[in-house]
Amino acid sequence: MRRFPIISPIVRVAAACCACLGVTAAAWAADAVHPVRISKAQVAGGIFKDYEPVVKTADGNTTHDVEVFLSKDRQFDAGMYRSGKVRAEIKAPYGVHEYMHFLEGGVKLTSSDGTVTEVHAGDSVVIPADWTGVWDTEGYTKIYVIYSPNGPIEE
Repeated sequence: MRRFPIISPIVRVAAACCACLGVTAAAWAADAVHPVRISKAQVAGGIFKDYEPVVKTADGNTTHDVEVFLSKDRQFDAGMYRSGKVRAEIKAPYGVHEYMHFLEGGVKLTSSDGTVTEVHAGDSVVIPADWTGVWDTEGYTKIYVIYSPNGPIEE
């Protein structure tokens, strides 16, 4: 007795249709869309070894960015990011909506009206696209999800 009696005929029909259309199984699989997973080992820092992060150094601070997903329209992005000490004044609106979950370190966010939001390892925060203020950190590692309502995310 077969374990999956319905799946086998479906797979055979799909393969036959692809063959009739001249589509190889490899090409058919290449067009497939799959969820993107970040494993526990990757969350623990292994992601920076498993992927080739984008590494940038500015003003004595080095950052590592591993983008695990970018939508076709470039308005939705997700990944992990590591940064050292930074103090930045965000005078123009932040520009994107960003959800962040801090794995290590944290950040002190002082909004333009003086409101202070402190985020520590284990905490999450959302920064709205129109936020302005001061970003102050001794360093952190975070998982991020970004949505850009005004068009493609700039590199």
